Amino acid sequence: MKTLDIVTAILLAVGGLNWGLVGLFDFNLVEFIFGQFPAIARLIYALVGGAAVYQLFQWKTLKQCCK
Repeated sequence: MKTLDIVTAILLAVGGLNWGLVGLFDFNLVEFIFGQFPAIARLIYALVGGAAVYQLFQWKTLKQCCK
């Protein structure tokens, strides 16, 4: 696995856990950790979103490769 694949997978896992916490307990871990720095929290959200887009394109490429 490439380094970028690993980093994006970790970001997606962290983002998924955060959304799970928000949905189950109304607790936003990113806001809890970086609440005093809203620019950093927005950066984290943007990185998770970018990781999702990257993984979607990787999945599409992998899907075409295996046909």
